[in-house]
Amino acid sequence: MIELRHLKTLSALRDSGSLVEAAERIHLTQSALSHQIKDLEDRLNCSLFVRKTKPISFTAAGRRILALADNILPMIKNTEREIARLACGESGRLNISIDCHSCFEWLMPTIDCFRKNWPEIEMDLANGFTFAPIPALVKGDIDLVITSDPVPRTGIHYTPLFSYESLIALSKDHPLVNQKYIKASDFIDQTLITYPVNQDRLDIFTRFLDPAAIEPKEIRTADLTLMMLQLVASGRGIAALPNWAIDEYLKKGYIIGRPIGERGQWCTLYAAIRDEQKNSEFMTDFLETAKEVSFANLAGIKSA
Repeated sequence: MIELRHLKTLSALRDSGSLVEAAERIHLTQSALSHQIKDLEDRLNCSLFVRKTKPISFTAAGRRILALADNILPMIKNTEREIARLACGESGRLNISIDCHSCFEWLMPTIDCFRKNWPEIEMDLANGFTFAPIPALVKGDIDLVITSDPVPRTGIHYTPLFSYESLIALSKDHPLVNQKYIKASDFIDQTLITYPVNQDRLDIFTRFLDPAAIEPKEIRTADLTLMMLQLVASGRGIAALPNWAIDEYLKKGYIIGRPIGERGQWCTLYAAIRDEQKNSEFMTDFLETAKEVSFANLAGIKSA
């Protein structure tokens, strides 16, 4: 009666917390997902979760099926990995370049998880802050680039990992805290703290300030997200950072976050790989692992 698709659906619903997000994660329409859950409930003659509750509350039957999913789904995934390793000869190379300063928080757990499943894959990690990573990817010097700035290139395939909202981080007593969102004109008399990269590689400039022809009063750089947040908290400037990167500091009340513009600014993080490797078993598994780890550990992200 219970099928594998039912386990995946209920697991996605629990992990995402909403029907919309669960449908996106398993590539179904919301209607198809709801129909699938209703089908299983009809088969079992019982409800699996309480409707219109937030967060989603599962019934005893729903929790029992989730426990089954937690046992069965990892076993199936591990078996698929083992077969894939046998099929590809358990060898390969995965040199990764990061074009994103704040990505280490989720990328390192991803790499640790991947190495356990693919111990024979040779891995290396570099950042793309001091060189152009996409040309290096085209040449074959690296194999994967994590970036939020997909530049179309022949032979390069971009896989969306997740979307996130970029927020303006403010000190608790900053005057802009009283606003619901931050306007471009608000930057005129502000010190903007950024990572030490060119402005044409920062979304706050390319997508928000440059179109409005606005320049901050001053620009200050910091290498690490923690350093940026310390400067923000002490009132030395403001910063545009991913919601998931500052979530812990927002919850502790160290800083305040405000949307960028009236509609907010949402960005998508991509993995860029060469076309020739997009069907590689270990590359496919790395990308799936990256998504799983990200959604399990990062707050405020959604499916791209």
